[in-house]
Amino acid sequence: MGRRLRFRGESRHKVDSKGRVSVPAAYRRVLEAGDPDWTPGSDPGVVVVYGDHRRQYLECYTISEFEALEERIYNMKRGSRNRKILERLYSTQSLVTTVDNTGRIVLSAKLRAKVGITDEAQFASNLDTFQIWAPDVYEADELTKTEDYLDEMPPDFDPLLLLDEDDEDAA
Repeated sequence: MGRRLRFRGESRHKVDSKGRVSVPAAYRRVLEAGDPDWTPGSDPGVVVVYGDHRRQYLECYTISEFEALEERIYNMKRGSRNRKILERLYSTQSLVTTVDNTGRIVLSAKLRAKVGITDEAQFASNLDTFQIWAPDVYEADELTKTEDYLDEMPPDFDPLLLLDEDDEDAA
């Protein structure tokens, strides 16, 4: 059994006038491993989810991770409110695209406008997904939240202790 690849790290990349942006090389390996149809020399798929209007970023999934999510939604009671909401957010308001042979994806004008991306995009890993942010929003919002939380903790606080707690703030 091989080891499971995860998204790790963060990086900032230029976005050209057509919306093309390079995906971090390490992320591309995870996308390849997470695309059951990928073969060497072909372009790995990625699913970009943009539906949740409260989010200030685009959430990107490997094909396998997204199919697992779709399966969970599919197994919900047909016609239920929760299934309808999840179908709208994760099926209707998602885009399947590929990483081209130069390592880039195209972010349409609609996607860039939704999260305020202009000439640069901030990539941030999230283990089984990655996010694409406008760099200023990422720094002001996401990094600040983490720093503020840690600033409230005692100086000897070990963040790994969070592994032992139930997550009351799960979204």
